[in-house]
Amino acid sequence: MKLNLDIRFPSPDAWLQAVLDDFDAFLQDHADCERKASAAALSLVAKYPNRSAIIPELIETAIEELEHFQEVYALMQVRGVELAPNMPEDPYIKGLNKNLHSGIEERFLDRLLIGSVFETRGAERFRLIEEGLSHPELKRFYKKLWTSEAKHGHIYIKMALEYFPQEKVYARLDWWLDREAEVVAALPIRAALH
Repeated sequence: MKLNLDIRFPSPDAWLQAVLDDFDAFLQDHADCERKASAAALSLVAKYPNRSAIIPELIETAIEELEHFQEVYALMQVRGVELAPNMPEDPYIKGLNKNLHSGIEERFLDRLLIGSVFETRGAERFRLIEEGLSHPELKRFYKKLWTSEAKHGHIYIKMALEYFPQEKVYARLDWWLDREAEVVAALPIRAALH
């Protein structure tokens, strides 16, 4: 059984060009996104401590995202790039979060599905970056990242299936993929992950 669905709105070529044209700015945003992804996984542990079946995977995901942050930061240091002076709100995540259900169970499912969607989008964009780069070490790094993000996208669906029927999970995921496409289509083109 496939654990996620494909995204509906492919990232435009102009987005990749913006990233390649200002890779240092992209790295600053990328570092912020890895920190936020780690915090998002830990936030689920904090908000849903009674969901013990998924806590080990959430902790592992949070650690992996923090390791990605460490690796991006090391790359930034080699290039002489500082962390951004502040961590601005991500318009992509903000756009997705506007669609969260308010009921306790529904919101729990939505948070897991948003996790899958943003990890799947990250995999798509890191793959494009890997394909667009010419530096062998950077290509290897971004290939490793996109495969990891794809795995995380599957993990969040697997976690949702621990607590909700398959039909409900995939129907709501299908709905989320439409919302995600709308959000991505409206994003400004910039040297940022989202």
